Amino acid sequence: MNENIKPYQSQTATKKEQVATMFNNISKTYDFLNHFLSLGIDIIWRKKAIKELKALKPRIILDVATGTGDFAFEAIKSLQPEKIIGVDISEGMLDVARKKINDRNLQHIFSVQMGDSEGLNFEDNHFDAITVAFGVRNYQNLEKGLADMYRVLKPEGKIVILEFSKPRAFPVKQAYNFYSNQALPFIGKVFSKDQSAYTYLPESVAAFPDGEDFIKLMNQVGFKKSKDIRLTFGICAIYTGIK
Repeated sequence: MNENIKPYQSQTATKKEQVATMFNNISKTYDFLNHFLSLGIDIIWRKKAIKELKALKPRIILDVATGTGDFAFEAIKSLQPEKIIGVDISEGMLDVARKKINDRNLQHIFSVQMGDSEGLNFEDNHFDAITVAFGVRNYQNLEKGLADMYRVLKPEGKIVILEFSKPRAFPVKQAYNFYSNQALPFIGKVFSKDQSAYTYLPESVAAFPDGEDFIKLMNQVGFKKSKDIRLTFGICAIYTGIK
């Protein structure tokens, strides 16, 4: 993953610091734009990804880059775990998540805290499952982030990663590129007042080592039975692996 792909190229801050700033800036409009820009398909993607954990029946789950908590809420609904901990580097996103947790009276199951995906503040072999939705492409050091998630996962535990991908077939590829590079930054600027955030999105997707390249990274840090499930003509993918 290219660490030079940052939300605000003119700033000297690290990618990690810039990503935190970006999500703080767009936190109040993030949920609306997520659903609007994907025409609601992101909700279906999350449901499909969480189904990958049905057979495991995890009791304790870590949701990395939890954002406003939507992936964790889907996990609670579908899996009925005992506990989910969400970590994120953006306090603004966590504030939105906390409000949603309180509104749904889920404080006894779901808690969130500031956390760095590349240095998780948990013991080794702690979680039955780990989930990440649209977060790994924002890691400053992708291999380090994968390795630390592997560390805190229990033996035979499972990781499920949902991430944008690059469609390769005509004409989906061409339509997707036009939408990502032209329409998305304009719409994002109108609603979020931060055009850089929605210019960064297609740039980060383009730089992300998706497909077999990402599977190789998962295998390098120790995951077994890693696989790649393509969704919606390759616009998104589910990656899974076992410790």
